[in-house]
Amino acid sequence: MVRRLADGRALRHPAGMFTVSESEAEAIRRAFHERGEWAAVVELRRLFPVFSNNPEALRCVRAIAGWSPLPEAAEPPAEKVTALRRRRKPEDQR
Repeated sequence: MVRRLADGRALRHPAGMFTVSESEAEAIRRAFHERGEWAAVVELRRLFPVFSNNPEALRCVRAIAGWSPLPEAAEPPAEKVTALRRRRKPEDQR
């Protein structure tokens, strides 16, 4: 399966693996919470037709329903910069 990342690069996964975008996960979670897990299985199979058996799809739905969106990335703290000073020459070397 080949999926495109946000920056346009292709992302390949081995057979049997798939990636779920945040919008796909939200649609599955919404179906799960509003209409139940079997409705979420239908939504998963609509989005990913590779699922041929319901027990496997149900296992994936339960995992996806438990996910929560990642928090927004915080700004990294500004690094403290220390100004460098010249060394004083020892008194006896002047």
